[in-house]
Amino acid sequence: MATEGLDAVFLETRNWGKTARFFQALGFELEISAGDGSGVFRNGEGPYLVVAEIPEDREPQMQVALKVSDADEFRHDPAVEVVTPFEDTHYGTREMTVRDPDGRVWSLQAPAEH
Repeated sequence: MATEGLDAVFLETRNWGKTARFFQALGFELEISAGDGSGVFRNGEGPYLVVAEIPEDREPQMQVALKVSDADEFRHDPAVEVVTPFEDTHYGTREMTVRDPDGRVWSLQAPAEH
């Protein structure tokens, strides 16, 4: 089984309010606000965007997540370096991380087990 394209983009920011307004001005709608400087935005049927505020002394990071329909059925090619196997997340998914040939880490997201 292969991935099914882009699932989400995880974005850290130093200013939740400005970043939220920026994406709303680009047509994204705030779907979920956690009330702690983080939230989920959507724009149509494409990948969702998770934004989380971080302290000023940290460098903002961005992570792209690829969609996997079933973590238990997923089989990766030996050319794919697994950094961490599928694990449950605090936000209700299962996540695996892999490293590409240039050293970038990618997230693979699957629904949580029921």
